[in-house]
Amino acid sequence: MKLTEINREFLVAHRLPKPERSGDKRARGRVLVIAGSLEIPGAALLAGLGSLRAGAGILQIATCHSHAGHLGVAMPEAMIVRCDETQAGGIDPGSAERLIELGADSDAVLIGPGMTDPDAVAELTGSLLSNLDRPALVLDALAFSTLRVDAVPRDRTSTLVVTPHSGEMAKFLGCRREDVDFDPLDAARKAAVVLPAVVAMKGAETYVVSDDGEALLSRNGSIGLATSGSGDTLAGILVGLLARGTQPVLATAWAVYMHGQAGRDLVKNHGEFGFLAREIPDEIPRIMMDLQIDGSAG
Repeated sequence: MKLTEINREFLVAHRLPKPERSGDKRARGRVLVIAGSLEIPGAALLAGLGSLRAGAGILQIATCHSHAGHLGVAMPEAMIVRCDETQAGGIDPGSAERLIELGADSDAVLIGPGMTDPDAVAELTGSLLSNLDRPALVLDALAFSTLRVDAVPRDRTSTLVVTPHSGEMAKFLGCRREDVDFDPLDAARKAAVVLPAVVAMKGAETYVVSDDGEALLSRNGSIGLATSGSGDTLAGILVGLLARGTQPVLATAWAVYMHGQAGRDLVKNHGEFGFLAREIPDEIPRIMMDLQIDGSAG
């Protein structure tokens, strides 16, 4: 089956939806980010920044109670939801009822960045999958790698997108990481069909695959993006684009390309290994604007 390259020409020909100028912030989409742990509290911040820089209008972040106040000060643009904590320092699955309520009124929900308690993450993700039908749902990190296929309702009608690297994909498929690295496209296709979902198979080259067989490839990555927190920003950019009403495969393609381009642009000022994940979201509005106003193949 044809493999389409995600490049400037592709994105110029497949533009992002724009809200009516008369619309309010709700018209730009409401995001719920469920992220962080006692050990990695900053992941929620990075994902939240990504979602707003991608154009979402309203941001809600659910995170561990211990860090909620600090996060609210660090990110005054977001509504912060305090969640009880497990003994292992993660978000307690007992928070599911409140998070389902918030998710039901959201346009897109992200779960996983910086979460470190596997059992709690698996239980909470299963609850969201079983009870949220309207919003697009993005599973990142542990939310994907701990996912059981039987936890995904067969009659699910809303969008599901997953964003694994090869280690997480190997754990999900029950195979060796070397097998995924040898043929990441095949691994992505298997996961896309079994879930079903749109898969962003992350790597030096990132594949975007849907359950109907559509496959795209971005060669826009760089070694500089292999840095702590980079994946959190990508997941945030993606959920922001989904909240704006972007079709799932297209949202994933745009997110992957812009994330890669942000890394390339940051290299110019900070060198190949010197930039930080927190700097990636700030590049996104300029890249997005440039692609949106460019009517030619660049």
